[in-house]
Amino acid sequence: MSARITGISSMATRALLADLAQAYEQQTGIVVAIQAVGGVDAVKRVQAGEAFDAVFLASDAIDRLIASGHVTGERMDLVRSPVAIAVRQGAPRPDVSTEEALKTAVRAARRISYSTGPSGVHLQRLFERWGIASEIAPRTVQAPPGVPVGSLVARGDVELGFQQLSELMHLPDVDVIGGLPGDTQFITTFSAGVCAQSTQVAAVHALLAFMNSPQVAESKRRHGMEPA
Repeated sequence: MSARITGISSMATRALLADLAQAYEQQTGIVVAIQAVGGVDAVKRVQAGEAFDAVFLASDAIDRLIASGHVTGERMDLVRSPVAIAVRQGAPRPDVSTEEALKTAVRAARRISYSTGPSGVHLQRLFERWGIASEIAPRTVQAPPGVPVGSLVARGDVELGFQQLSELMHLPDVDVIGGLPGDTQFITTFSAGVCAQSTQVAAVHALLAFMNSPQVAESKRRHGMEPA
């Protein structure tokens, strides 16, 4: 077995995967080096044939990579991640406890932001369903791939930021004020797959089994996610 496993992930699971990689290295002596980039960029790099052993992305992205032959075997679901709402630390905290309250807060915000990932797609559809997409479009900033929405919130560039809880909860100068309320909530399942370029499939399977074991469940919760 190699003493090093490489991987690529989206930003949403960056902190969690770093913790799990460190724990796995301590347990086995095998180094796990995972690059975290924007999800769109991660997909492009795997499709381009870069030599990674494993890829960690939203489940639908993994499914597409399996269908195109860039990931082999079945995907392994790792965590379920909700969408949260954030404001700049110390800023007024609007009521977001109900769907109607959230809609009012969005319409009142000077600027809002969401990501290019699954949560951003969900919010675009939600705003369209509410009939306010055109109204708020001039005040909406879509964070580029790999740029945390929370960084725009922390700088004061936007008043309301929407992204996975795992990406917002540990950022400095950001207050998480809640999750999407009720039926507006959207849960993303983040999964893993073995890259077709990998020459150490058994080693990757062993790593993924560890990442899905009961012993790491509490670590997942500390990062704002639930085991899949």
